[in-house]
Amino acid sequence: MGFHAIIDFFYFFFPLPPPPPTMYLLILYMSATLTYDTLLFGEFEEFPETADPVWILGKEFSALTERDEILSDISSRLWFTYRKNFPPIGGTGPTSDTGWGCMLRCGQMILAEALLCRHLGRDWRWQRGQRQREEYVSILNAFIDKKDSYYSIHQIAQMGVGEGKSIGQWYGPNTVAQVLKKLSVFDSWSRMAVHVAMDNTVVIEEIKRLCMPWLDFAGGACAEADLEGERGLNGCLEGACAMGVEETVLWKPLVLLIPLRLGLSDINEAYMETLKHCFMFPQSLGVIGGKPNSAHYFIGFVGEELIYLDPHTTQPAVEPSDDGQVPDDTYHCQHPPCRMNIRELDPSIAVGFFCRTEEDFDEWCTRIRKLSCNRDALPMFELVDSQPSHYANADVLNLTPGQCLTPQTTKTYQLHI
Repeated sequence: MGFHAIIDFFYFFFPLPPPPPTMYLLILYMSATLTYDTLLFGEFEEFPETADPVWILGKEFSALTERDEILSDISSRLWFTYRKNFPPIGGTGPTSDTGWGCMLRCGQMILAEALLCRHLGRDWRWQRGQRQREEYVSILNAFIDKKDSYYSIHQIAQMGVGEGKSIGQWYGPNTVAQVLKKLSVFDSWSRMAVHVAMDNTVVIEEIKRLCMPWLDFAGGACAEADLEGERGLNGCLEGACAMGVEETVLWKPLVLLIPLRLGLSDINEAYMETLKHCFMFPQSLGVIGGKPNSAHYFIGFVGEELIYLDPHTTQPAVEPSDDGQVPDDTYHCQHPPCRMNIRELDPSIAVGFFCRTEEDFDEWCTRIRKLSCNRDALPMFELVDSQPSHYANADVLNLTPGQCLTPQTTKTYQLHI
């Protein structure tokens, strides 16, 4: 709900003279701590009737003829907001993330989208009130606000201490990306490779080593000696047999996060078209960013407006039922999405992509190279085949199932349970 809508709400119930300036500060605070019930009865700007195409995470829609499809797609994304009354973080820490956890919630949303694509597919749709698939329940349970969930606010906040962030401190896009990469190592069910590309550079060889660690890239062939050590009792590579149709291609599904700075204090207009094109890629996971100290999860665009899910709503923490089902109404945005002009975007962002197969990644590389030839779209990052010689070795935090944790990395990767 926007600021002016809250003012109108105030005047409707309190038809008094205009409030003093201090009251406006209170109203601004209310806008960051709205409850879900308030949202259900609030006023939201309807989706614009425009001939411009609407792009949502790689899917194109018409605002004139597919409004229901647009809202169905958006409501199927997992929506993580501020929560209150969850178990104390670290046993004695905060029981709510209101006011400081918005970027952490955006990080949860972009990773949850990757998990949905990984286990259910991009075309899966959520239907309110129906018993959900087991895979969906498992995904949602990974984000429940308790210490033993893989990607809970508890795990993200405590893992962030290793990135120099105290519990309750605001995160930037790069920090939350690094934390999610660390936590993904413990997710043995999803078995995804999370890679954070640094220095505005995506190195193809580095990613293929991460997603296909059983290949000998120096020789260009499969390293049989190494493969023998990775095979399980049934002759399959550990990690590959649980991947269904991916058994034959031996590729760990990739979550690629690219932290970027697209300007100094404001976004450079030269990057705007490039950023919009990223939402058109079928591999798109969206963008985390927003405004200074106010993060959003951007999932698409229409015209010059970005479409986003806003975490700045405080809702009660949710507990799964005895049968493992999760009351999930409040984890899906069931009203028209928020929009903002792309020029208002803070230049510090992280762009996300999901490549389920090697073919997906190769196709993504082709799209990036074609986009770099677009005179109207300045490249946001560099795509190179191999790591330049002056670069340091690949980040040791990009671990694979066959790698051992050293004492140093074990300390970094301690799961807080």
